[in-house]
Amino acid sequence: MREYASPLSITIPSTGNLTDDVVTNGRDFADTVVFSRRTGDEWSDVTAAEFLDEVQAVAKGLVAAGVEVGHRVAILSKTRYEWTLLDYAIWFAGAVTVPIYETSSAEQIGWILQDSGARAIVAEGPDHLARVREARRSGDLAELQHVWSLQDNAVDVLGRLGSDISDDVLEQRRTAASPQDVATLIYTSGTTGKPKGCMLTHGNFMFELGVAVDELADLFDTDDASTLLFLPLAHVFARIIQVGCVKSRAKMGHSADIKNLVTDLGEFKPTFILAVPRVFEKVFNSASQRATADGRGKIFDRAADVAIAWSRASDGKRVPVRLRAQHALFDRLVYGKLRQALGGSCAYAISGGAPLGDRLGHFYRGIGLTVLEGYGLTETTAALSANLPDATKIGTVGRPLPGTSVRVADDGELLFRGGQVFAGYWRNDEATTEAVDRDGWFHTGDVGEVDDEGFVRITGRKKEILVTAGGKNVAPAVLEDRLRAHALIDQCLVVGDGQPFIGALVTIDRETFPAWAEQHGKTADLDTLIDDPDLVAAVQEAVDEANKAVSKAESIRKFTILPGEWTEEGGQLTPSLKLKRRVVMRESREEIEALYLG
Repeated sequence: MREYASPLSITIPSTGNLTDDVVTNGRDFADTVVFSRRTGDEWSDVTAAEFLDEVQAVAKGLVAAGVEVGHRVAILSKTRYEWTLLDYAIWFAGAVTVPIYETSSAEQIGWILQDSGARAIVAEGPDHLARVREARRSGDLAELQHVWSLQDNAVDVLGRLGSDISDDVLEQRRTAASPQDVATLIYTSGTTGKPKGCMLTHGNFMFELGVAVDELADLFDTDDASTLLFLPLAHVFARIIQVGCVKSRAKMGHSADIKNLVTDLGEFKPTFILAVPRVFEKVFNSASQRATADGRGKIFDRAADVAIAWSRASDGKRVPVRLRAQHALFDRLVYGKLRQALGGSCAYAISGGAPLGDRLGHFYRGIGLTVLEGYGLTETTAALSANLPDATKIGTVGRPLPGTSVRVADDGELLFRGGQVFAGYWRNDEATTEAVDRDGWFHTGDVGEVDDEGFVRITGRKKEILVTAGGKNVAPAVLEDRLRAHALIDQCLVVGDGQPFIGALVTIDRETFPAWAEQHGKTADLDTLIDDPDLVAAVQEAVDEANKAVSKAESIRKFTILPGEWTEEGGQLTPSLKLKRRVVMRESREEIEALYLG
């Protein structure tokens, strides 16, 4: 058993709650711009004083509507300024925020509202309201008393409703919560079974952000620090950045539609961003395909190789002269354009939710964007460990944050202990006991290792380890991550549990496929080319590259290209773009069986 601990480097407050940051900002930094929100075709600044006033007005409306201390209030909306406003208003009213992914089905919405006992919900628009109504018709939501809509001016409605609530009454509500009280119920994405509500306390956030903002001062604590949130705020990853920005007064913006992201980035010009690995994969693959379509594919490929080589060499602090010269040339020809696509001011990115991969980590650092990969779960208020600007080891998820310990169990499972570990699952003591042992160690379900310097490496999911008929243990994530890095491949599922060899199901990226088809003189109709020899050969090249990361016994021997897509809407992906293995295995049972016939 191996263990590593990072000592706590700061003092964590033992009183107060998350609303204190908003009050302090509004009082002591009244004119500081803390948000920039899109209004029409422009971005409008919001000062700390203005944000405090808006939060107090909405919170008074919640109090007037009968929301009591500890009541749960749900938010069902895309990522937008009002989401953050409502989150803090709910806390000011002494209540608990229950985020719901805006893509959730009526059945999923109904389960979360019922299980949490939510008293009110703020939904974004007509489509969201329709799903809430359907959930009400089909489920027992007797405790749900209020439904407001942002498109029906919920913020103004609540502001008017609370006009008679005094400042003293609101202050009593605001200060009612201590670090031990629940701030939010975040429901797991449900890759298996019904989602469980994770109880995250004010203290969990105060611990997490206290150490994270201090350790990531290069991101949060600079004069021009800013970020543009585009991940769902229902996800703990985006939520923790929101709270970190409010705490540090780093300017924050919101981008609700991924279709407008490039434009929004160009206008907002963030100094750091956060994204899941699939976003970084898409950016790389799209750039590669565009270069190929323009006849510059070989130049891009060479530029990518140089960026990766430069990053690897820089770890040793002595980059060869020839490589430096090549890097400087491609910085003018290629890298600068990629940085410009992120707004031109972005120096750092935070990646989480899944492994980024060694190659992409070096590529982005090589073009001038340091991707700080971290690791955590909903149950741990996001990050347990993270690479830092002055302590990065690409291919790992960094060292445990200060005040956090990691232990590798005898079976390889990673266990963590620290102040960010949740208070338990809502109304589910049995699941809580399974997740957190008597000594306070949280069992992550992930398998990994810790090196001599304390850097953590994730190697797979404990429950997803495949055991072949020959008794070989295979972690599918290693192969799947490598395959998804290929421009033509969208998603993949590695199979082989109890089988004589490892196989894979692959879906093709419909964004990059047309350029490949044109380059090879083929129709852009993917469905007619599933068995095309050139397409099969291209996927085989990706499989061969992925197999270099594993032993022969672990390598993919056969694969099948599927005609469809695995999407969140189709139920195969979670909102954070993780593959629901059980769903795909069930839906593709015949294709998997066909891999092993004969």
